[in-house]
Amino acid sequence: MKITFLTIFPKIFDCYLNESILKRAQKKGLVKFGIVNIRDFTADKHKSVDDKPYGGGPGMILKIGPIYRALRSILKKSEIRNLVPTSVGISASLRKSETNPKFKFQKSKTRIILLSAKGKTFDQKMAGKFSKYKHLIFICGRYEGVDERVAKHLADEEISIGNYVLTGGELPAMIISDAITRLMPGVIKTESLKEESFAIRPKNKLKIKNLKLKIVCEYPQYTRPEKFLNWQVPAILLSGDHKKISDWRKRHSRTKIQKQGERI
Repeated sequence: MKITFLTIFPKIFDCYLNESILKRAQKKGLVKFGIVNIRDFTADKHKSVDDKPYGGGPGMILKIGPIYRALRSILKKSEIRNLVPTSVGISASLRKSETNPKFKFQKSKTRIILLSAKGKTFDQKMAGKFSKYKHLIFICGRYEGVDERVAKHLADEEISIGNYVLTGGELPAMIISDAITRLMPGVIKTESLKEESFAIRPKNKLKIKNLKLKIVCEYPQYTRPEKFLNWQVPAILLSGDHKKISDWRKRHSRTKIQKQGERI
């Protein structure tokens, strides 16, 4: 998988992407991260990426032009679809596409995601879905927001990580990338993913309408020493009785029942 970040602050990603599991995943060739500076696709000597909002109001808005040109530069021609007459060649179509309102980017193996406070809330189910794509592109907003035409015409969807506002989309993009990368085969041992929080498991094996899914929040975990100050590890975890331990873990896991297609 390839994950590309469109940002005006590219150095923000340096530390997190080059540590721990994400670093190992890159070394194994399981994921490739790309960082694209939107300022490189501006059309003026000042490299302006933002402007005042039409209609007035506070703050500055990221412009569509640089974002559009950045997207166009990182997508291969095979990933681009232009809804103009077939007699027009691809290169000619691309030259005209900035004035063609029907221009769209291909959606088959690539997903373009705009990080936005008004987007759908990211969850584990989305992480699983996104991990199946070949290429994810995250557009990281800043300032007062992003020109709405980016969401309407360029992005496949808008995603939020919660009901709060951050100064930019870079942190959400890294959070989502972390959640996605760890689900990819070979990044983490399969057994480590089976009983973790927010794993989705069918409540029964029947494929029926409105199938209920069980959302599990993982049981408490402990390690050595068995006593620290006056805080003791539960005795049952030291018993060696695997059935009793399993029962204890089930009792101490929090669950929610969700109907298929229903949001929690």
